[in-house]
Amino acid sequence: MSPTATGPHVDETGARVVGEVGLLEYDDCQVSAIHGLRDIFRVASEYAVDSADPPSVIRVSTWSVSATDDGPVMVCTSDTHPELAHRLSHVVIPPSLVVPELMTSVGELTAWLVGLRTEGTILCAVCAGVFVLAETHLLDSRDATTHWAFAEELARRYPKIQVDASRMVIDDVDIMTAAGILAWVDLGLTLVDRMLGPSVMLHTARFVLADPPRRRQSLYQEFTPRLQHGDSAIRAVQAQVHARLHEPHSIERLARTAAMHPRTLQRRFKEATGLTATEYIQAARIAKARESLELTDEPVGRIAHSVGYLDVSNFRRLFQRATGVTPSEYRSRFGIAARAGRQEDLPTGQPARIRSTPSR
Repeated sequence: MSPTATGPHVDETGARVVGEVGLLEYDDCQVSAIHGLRDIFRVASEYAVDSADPPSVIRVSTWSVSATDDGPVMVCTSDTHPELAHRLSHVVIPPSLVVPELMTSVGELTAWLVGLRTEGTILCAVCAGVFVLAETHLLDSRDATTHWAFAEELARRYPKIQVDASRMVIDDVDIMTAAGILAWVDLGLTLVDRMLGPSVMLHTARFVLADPPRRRQSLYQEFTPRLQHGDSAIRAVQAQVHARLHEPHSIERLARTAAMHPRTLQRRFKEATGLTATEYIQAARIAKARESLELTDEPVGRIAHSVGYLDVSNFRRLFQRATGVTPSEYRSRFGIAARAGRQEDLPTGQPARIRSTPSR
């Protein structure tokens, strides 16, 4: 069965199905992560049915490799909405309970994941599960995180991946990776935030007694680009933009990637994403800069350069236009690294006002 990732769904109760999250079972995977993610999405969905307008739910299915007379195939083993055709918006690869050196490579998983990615499905991996995703080479030229104990092995085995084990969740919009063996909690809440909004995410976090994955302000609109538009050539352009935000992206260069005339690219890009290529690139760069301001103490100028802006004053102007605040003001409000630094500066014996997030 090859599920697709296009179009809205409404379940038999009339609730809007905002997405289908497929949980991948494989040899020696952490089964508790699969059950825990099911619970997180259930809590979120039950709350969103009562509080969201319109009532909304997250569909959850589980997938594994099954042997048949015609060879191994991917099959759905459980589903919260079995009456609906599958439309996978996300797939989550849970952690492995064995070290990467002992993990078994399964070609069917790689082919399945690559096929879903070409259809616009967002791929997510946690801890050693990142190694399963890395086999597809879809993480090449991307930032990715994993468990700190596996970071060197991931970088050695896949040198094209830019491994950053200091971060709990790296949300690259179309591909997401999470670090420690219990980081599936952070990933699950991040997906709830993306699909059902911050108020549902915060309710879910309180219910399951977990810290929110990061502070957010609903005032600021999140950049959530369209990926499920069915134009594979434009998706390839989008992937290039997200993987190389620091590089210049002229219309002519993007047109060569898509093998089409620049005018054709501009027309199809706007039809597929709702934005012009220039607007899309700017939105992606600002989103990445916001993440860096939240999670690092890098100077604003260095962050601007890392996302492709050589003129720092121009970056500040565009950032304020997009968010309503300057980069420094944004960091002051939402910067996790800045808060941690202030806490470390407290004199010995002085109680900290900010509770640090426990490592997972």
